[in-house]
Amino acid sequence: MSENRSSTQPSLSSSPLTQVKRGPKRALTDREAMLAFIDQSLLCYVGFQVNNQVRVIPTCHWREGDYLYWHGHSKAANIADSDQGNQKVCITIASLDGLVMARSAFHHSVNYRSVMIYGLPEPVTDPDEKLRHFELFVDKISPQRWDQLRPVTEQEVRATGVMRVKLDEVSMKARAEGAIDDEDDLNWPVWAGVLPISQHWSAPEQDQLQIDNTEITTPLSSPTLPECGIN
Repeated sequence: MSENRSSTQPSLSSSPLTQVKRGPKRALTDREAMLAFIDQSLLCYVGFQVNNQVRVIPTCHWREGDYLYWHGHSKAANIADSDQGNQKVCITIASLDGLVMARSAFHHSVNYRSVMIYGLPEPVTDPDEKLRHFELFVDKISPQRWDQLRPVTEQEVRATGVMRVKLDEVSMKARAEGAIDDEDDLNWPVWAGVLPISQHWSAPEQDQLQIDNTEITTPLSSPTLPECGIN
């Protein structure tokens, strides 16, 4: 299966699905910012319909070029049931960056970034291509770790489904500012401002069944968590 490894669109295009109607001033059209946010994030939510019932399943994702990929058991709903051929999925990714505390309940808000992706999912079925994407996914989580791992078996390749969707219909919104109160409320005697949220990795917790082997090392590195604010 051929791959488009680099983005060719400088900005996000608008469609009836991706047009931001509520809070349009928060819409971002910078495609590179959207791609960077997808790459920084580790979790997405895949929404689809099964027998007229909406399902939204969280899963980890990765990206190559203009495609977003996710994986699961070959029989899992977000793999088997999302591949309906003519039914779009809606994938969302979001980061909560801060709580915005205003002087009135009405003007409380949050600082955030979010992406919504619409598209027809495509299965990746070629075993060699699936194996290559397993490596891309693992190395996103911990670069260079793939080469340290026990090789994947043919049975594991068959048991794991890989889906992708092209990043053609995408919208992104963000809020990165302080409280916006009514002018008449500015002197109300209550604290107002932003409580920023930061994410960090804690110390590794080694598997208790890990054998004593001086050649076994901790992961070489960890993925960068999304930073607060808009770059």
